[in-house]
Amino acid sequence: MDWTIWMFLTIVFVVLGIAMIALGIFSAYFGKGKNRNYGLLLAVVGAIVLIVWVYLAADSGIEPISDVHVFDLLRDTLIHLVGVLVGVLIAAGIFLVTVLKS
Repeated sequence: MDWTIWMFLTIVFVVLGIAMIALGIFSAYFGKGKNRNYGLLLAVVGAIVLIVWVYLAADSGIEPISDVHVFDLLRDTLIHLVGVLVGVLIAAGIFLVTVLKS
């Protein structure tokens, strides 16, 4: 797959939207006072970013953005992310075992 700047931006904005939603819900649930409102605002803004970008990339027909196959890209991104996380966890485990044994 040939990577373009639009594919990179799609990954950035979709992950940004998902993270904002998750962290906003977390903050709204566990926060108190103003933090609940900020968490709700963060989740709403994240949802807007996610919906707008996926619409632009999937259904808008705007030429450079619509060439990105969003759902294939997200599937590949999640597969790569899981692979990276597994590798990092294995490396961290080996590091901790060697540090704790010495």
